[in-house]
Amino acid sequence: MKPIAYTRGRELPSLLEKRIVILDGAMGTMLQRFKLSEADYRGERFKDHPKDLRNNGDLLSLTRPDVVRDIHEAYLASGVDIIETNTFGATRIAQDDYGLGDLALEMNVASAKLARAAADKFSTPDKPRFVAGALGPTPRTASISPDVNDPGARNVDFEELRAAYYEQAKGLTEGGSDLLLVETIFDTLNAKAALFAIEQYFDESGERLPVIISGTVTDASGRILSGQTVTAFWYSVRHARPLAVGLNCALGAALMRPYIQELAKVAGDTFISCYPNAGLPNPMAETGFDETPEVTSRLLREFAAEGLVNIVGGCCGTTPEHITAIREAVEPLAARSVQREFFYKAAA
Repeated sequence: MKPIAYTRGRELPSLLEKRIVILDGAMGTMLQRFKLSEADYRGERFKDHPKDLRNNGDLLSLTRPDVVRDIHEAYLASGVDIIETNTFGATRIAQDDYGLGDLALEMNVASAKLARAAADKFSTPDKPRFVAGALGPTPRTASISPDVNDPGARNVDFEELRAAYYEQAKGLTEGGSDLLLVETIFDTLNAKAALFAIEQYFDESGERLPVIISGTVTDASGRILSGQTVTAFWYSVRHARPLAVGLNCALGAALMRPYIQELAKVAGDTFISCYPNAGLPNPMAETGFDETPEVTSRLLREFAAEGLVNIVGGCCGTTPEHITAIREAVEPLAARSVQREFFYKAAA
């Protein structure tokens, strides 16, 4: 199999062979801490928009870029290697719910540019910083009926997903992302549409970025929402030849452990990423989640000591303080080794 040559992010494979790489933490729950008003989300540009825009966090890249920039810079100051763009819900499909579908491309370009500027500000020759263009799952699923009385019903199809993800991949790449992260996957068919769209964009643009794929195990069954086990999920997406595969969201690290162990066992020819929630939701906690930085970092240190991970970070409820603690906890430990030569290389 011919190895992949990257046009960007070419340093990542060798960096991942040397040490554990640090990903940033939550964006959504960090935005909630600012307690922004409807007016903040609207800004001047959307002050007369007919739909409620509060909690459309992706829109803030256009209306309150200062807030998004501050979060990026807080994570970069904590020592991360990779920051994610503020684009979890920036597909045309998701933004149509707010009446803003036509702005999806603009949102992705703007969000990637914000992250790029922040990463460049903190980059040094000894510690480059990378931007991961984030592609979320969309609020619709191609595999599951939205109507309990009609199992065959669907509110989205593969082609709609492909088109939306193509647009997002285009915007994220044009805005300056170093890699693309297909994350929080609860439906493998949605993810396959994203991977198909990304490959199509790479072929047509002539650029090729590293891709990370991250699934979400939703409960103690050990399956993603559309029914696949972690092993089945990996074999369904392995054809994309990702830089890394992993798990994020839904669970804290303690509950995620057996599924990361399973993934690390079956995905022997690629790197493993893991960015769990800060435990379970807890409205009484400052971050809205149970775990303190000390708890989350201790658990992820155990993952690293067991040789399970190459990339670690945080999802919902994690903060720059969590990420600082995680980085300090795993720094002395070696990254997980793989069982054979990787099937990608840096561009010449």
